[in-house]
Amino acid sequence: MIPILDRINVLARKQRAEGLTEEEKREQQQLRKEYIQIFRGQLVQTFSGLTILDPLGNDVTPEKLRKEQQKLKEHAGA
Repeated sequence: MIPILDRINVLARKQRAEGLTEEEKREQQQLRKEYIQIFRGQLVQTFSGLTILDPLGNDVTPEKLRKEQQKLKEHAGA
């Protein structure tokens, strides 16, 4: 689980219950940005290992995904 998610949820509950101070609003925005970056990173990592096969077992992974996978492999090796 993403560690900052607990704090995001605490701030969301407080916002609904009583509102947030300006400092808390800034913190909430920053935490949400960090969360999105982490989530996107996990998604990219998941897709980087993905291979799509048709019912006959042929690799039908889209070319765009293959190119991105190759870029990630090259970047990891650098």
